[in-house]
Amino acid sequence: METKSKMKMMSLDQMKDMHLGKKGTIERDEYEMELKVEILGEMIRTVRKENHLTQEQLGQLVGVNKSQISKLEKNTKNVTIETILRVFRALKTNIKFTLERSNDKLELA
Repeated sequence: METKSKMKMMSLDQMKDMHLGKKGTIERDEYEMELKVEILGEMIRTVRKENHLTQEQLGQLVGVNKSQISKLEKNTKNVTIETILRVFRALKTNIKFTLERSNDKLELA
């Protein structure tokens, strides 16, 4: 006898809610922050390549070694905001940071 199981369709947000917690919980916020940090490294790599620069060339513009640019593109967790700003300045690219506190919204440009 064949049994058919019905799969319930869920959105990505519903899956996150179920497995990581609702928005605003510590686990969910940590996940979202890690994801954004990962994307930042990808953005640096993309803009660097669009400017036809090697990691070594970008490192020279920023004043760091090629290996530091490589680490930055792979993992931006332990990087200062100043370093990120220096990299994007060298790439002649504007970056904006948005900070949110309760009902206030602050923006850094």
